[in-house]
Amino acid sequence: MASNVNPTVRRRRLGQELRKLRELKGMTAEEVADRLLVSQSKISRLENGRRSISQRDVRDLCGVYEVEDQRMVDSLMEMARDSRQQGWWHTFGDIPYSVYIGLETDAQSLRVYEPQLVTGLLQTRAYAEALVRGALPETSTAEIEKRVKVRMRRQERVTDDGNPLRLWVVLDEAALHRVVGSKLIMREQLEHLIELSSLPHVTVQVLPFEVGAHPGLNGQYAILEFADAADSSVVYLEGVTSDLYLEKAPDVQKYAVMYEHLRAQALPVERSQQFIQDAAKRFAQ
Repeated sequence: MASNVNPTVRRRRLGQELRKLRELKGMTAEEVADRLLVSQSKISRLENGRRSISQRDVRDLCGVYEVEDQRMVDSLMEMARDSRQQGWWHTFGDIPYSVYIGLETDAQSLRVYEPQLVTGLLQTRAYAEALVRGALPETSTAEIEKRVKVRMRRQERVTDDGNPLRLWVVLDEAALHRVVGSKLIMREQLEHLIELSSLPHVTVQVLPFEVGAHPGLNGQYAILEFADAADSSVVYLEGVTSDLYLEKAPDVQKYAVMYEHLRAQALPVERSQQFIQDAAKRFAQ
């Protein structure tokens, strides 16, 4: 059974604390790896939260860093134990982008630039199914259904009255023209997009073709921000076989500035809604 503890976030926070201890000790990741007879990549993956951290790992690292405060050691050990619990997404089995789901589940706000498609959190079930089927033609029906179910489950953050995700989406005009599934599916999808964009915590802007060259030409990306000040923002770049997560402040700042330019060049909210409505009407013909 999935726990309410978010293991992805716990691993990330624990990794940050371990990195601070290493830096206070004045040691490099390579020096720590040599002391523990492990690879440097293991230390790096532990610190960036991309690898499960066992209580033994924490004990060994605290020994290397000569942590004398037992309360701190106990706290880190508890975080390690929590980080090995399962999030809700683990009930679906192996999910390629499970790290991202863990971050999205705990995020307070999400800014997305999407150049080709309606972003996942705003998709209808029919659109999502047609999209996965088209993008992954060799995928089994069972796997497609699993991916769609996970996507629908993720969308609960958008409609959660108690803790809604603050979502801001800049959508390229191409996403409104690309027929995913059928014209009927597209019309329903665009109507659904208009409906969700009327929520107070959801903002959708359309970036029209007439803008020409713009900062988002390199492709889709998302910026996740968290309520806890201890959790740094993350830029997520989706790949075909692997994903990239950027957490260094200069990298996040660069993408944040790019996003501000995209928002400034995109149509205002009301004009964007009208633009989407007009596109939906074309699919009704």
